[in-house]
Amino acid sequence: MFPLQTLEHITELYMKSFNVHSTENQSRSFLLPFCKGDSVTQTEGHVAAAKGGNVTLECTFETNSFGNPYLFWYKKEENKRPSHILTRLRGTGINSKEFNKERFDAILQDASIPLKIQDLRLSDSAVYYCALQPTVTGNTRTLYKNL
Repeated sequence: MFPLQTLEHITELYMKSFNVHSTENQSRSFLLPFCKGDSVTQTEGHVAAAKGGNVTLECTFETNSFGNPYLFWYKKEENKRPSHILTRLRGTGINSKEFNKERFDAILQDASIPLKIQDLRLSDSAVYYCALQPTVTGNTRTLYKNL
């Protein structure tokens, strides 16, 4: 149901924004003259923190979804694909097994989902992405490489 995917002296964390826009929620009735797409916003820039310390990475979101939004955090290390840290929806959520909830946690609030990382380690140095479940899906087939 959920996608699963992982200082000496200083831990360096980078944040970027990852936006998902919806074309599905276009104006469809006289009650909704226009609708904006879904989006997430993160404070961009470099964050430095001491080994063993804590850091909170901010993420706010807007959605036209009338249901329960799914929010995700990912870690992107250099020359590696993004790793899924956690998924949250109102009242529940999961962490990938590589990202222990005691160290990596997020509480979904009305319009934000800050990621708290505790007991920082050198291996936490990476770019962190916040994502909102896409509201537009089309190709749901799995792609395989021809061998």
